[in-house]
Amino acid sequence: MNMIQSRNAAFSPKNRVAAFMLALAVLGVSAPAQAEEGAQKEESRAQQLMGDVTPKLADLTDDVLYGDVWERGELSKRDRSLVTVSVLIAINRPEQLRSHLGLALKNGVTKEELAETITHSAFYTGWPNAVNAALIAKEVFKEH
Repeated sequence: MNMIQSRNAAFSPKNRVAAFMLALAVLGVSAPAQAEEGAQKEESRAQQLMGDVTPKLADLTDDVLYGDVWERGELSKRDRSLVTVSVLIAINRPEQLRSHLGLALKNGVTKEELAETITHSAFYTGWPNAVNAALIAKEVFKEH
């Protein structure tokens, strides 16, 4: 594959969608809150964080990221949490990591498994990223 073919493949519609979905994932917003039957729908975390500035992005986060991607059966929510935590460590996104460490605990990932994920990631993502992740995990673990 030559350089032009490689560049075109990188910007294919499929790859653009994948990159967009990853970008939504790194926002680190919590899953949308479920409204009680007959009650007014509670505003989701995405709506709270960015709905007034980027309403479409908040809607996509609720409907596509959490309403579709996180609900796909090919990976459990537990496994999706491990993948997401790993990616957030790698790209050094502390605020999103904080949110997703809490979500990972809710999705059944243990503190010990998260600690091992951070340790393991140090060798692939860089020592500073892992140290930052450990400090954030320490705070999150105290809260849970």
